[in-house]
Amino acid sequence: MTASAVTMEQVAPVAVPAKRQRFRFVANKKAAVGLFILAIYGILAVIGPWITPYDPGARGDDLVQPPTAEHWMGTTHLGQDVFSQLLEGTRSVMFVGFFAGIVATVLSVIIGVTAGYVGGKTDEVLSALSNVFLVIPALPLIIIITSTLNNAEDWLIAMVIGLTSWSWNARVLRAQTLSLRRRDFVEAARATGERTWRVITFELLPNLTAVIASGFVGTVIFAVLSEITLAFIGVTSATTWNWGTILFWAQGQQALAQNAWWWFVPAGLAIAILGTALALVNFGIDEFVSPRLRSAGKTKIKTNTGRTVRMRIGFTPVIRKEPLP
Repeated sequence: MTASAVTMEQVAPVAVPAKRQRFRFVANKKAAVGLFILAIYGILAVIGPWITPYDPGARGDDLVQPPTAEHWMGTTHLGQDVFSQLLEGTRSVMFVGFFAGIVATVLSVIIGVTAGYVGGKTDEVLSALSNVFLVIPALPLIIIITSTLNNAEDWLIAMVIGLTSWSWNARVLRAQTLSLRRRDFVEAARATGERTWRVITFELLPNLTAVIASGFVGTVIFAVLSEITLAFIGVTSATTWNWGTILFWAQGQQALAQNAWWWFVPAGLAIAILGTALALVNFGIDEFVSPRLRSAGKTKIKTNTGRTVRMRIGFTPVIRKEPLP
């Protein structure tokens, strides 16, 4: 370096009183948008079959007609109203997705947390059970079971999906529990004579909430796509309406070749928007759990000259008095 070394200003952080946010997760923009979209889907799932303008299976005289004032999303080859089918199918998709997510999450929490905390032979047995279900191809098994049973109902499909998709989340929860079981607060609770179920419920589970929620969201996405796939390939009943059934009939009647875009685009958009909402909620969970992600680009400091600099991950703001030679 030369004698005329570049001098730098000392960056002095200014303490800014942080406002306590009671609903910090909902304050996250990604999570708020995702929850808002999911709320709309939930409302449509409840009231959708009641507000359909037509019977989804009723035939009409307007065959393969584009959207009009009478049929907002056009009609099928039998004159059926696509908008009514879309509303009717929302309940089935949401029910299967969330019911399967609840079943898989409950099983993963019970098996994963118990295996990680208890240890010993219990851990070996439960881990072996998780490994068995982990290598079982879930979707082919679901296809075999649902095709064997005639007219499988939504709750049965959701139960099969939930019973075959819990193992991965259980392995993750077991690993997280193993890292928490020797922490000071767990040891202190055990030393005071707390029962095992109380230690797991009040000490471990609150620290695993984010992992559990993230696994639940991932399972819901998998369940929704699985149910739509089963309906699209014709495994489930073609008379029970969901978004996959709409795509099944559109593909079977060559809607794309007839340029009947209104027959399959609404269902495809509904699937994409639902997946986006669940992904946004998952991103919100990640940012809520990780302080590094939560504070990215939000920390401001002031130099001794009064200039405000925004901190960024991986970068340290430096103010130079002189330009580099």
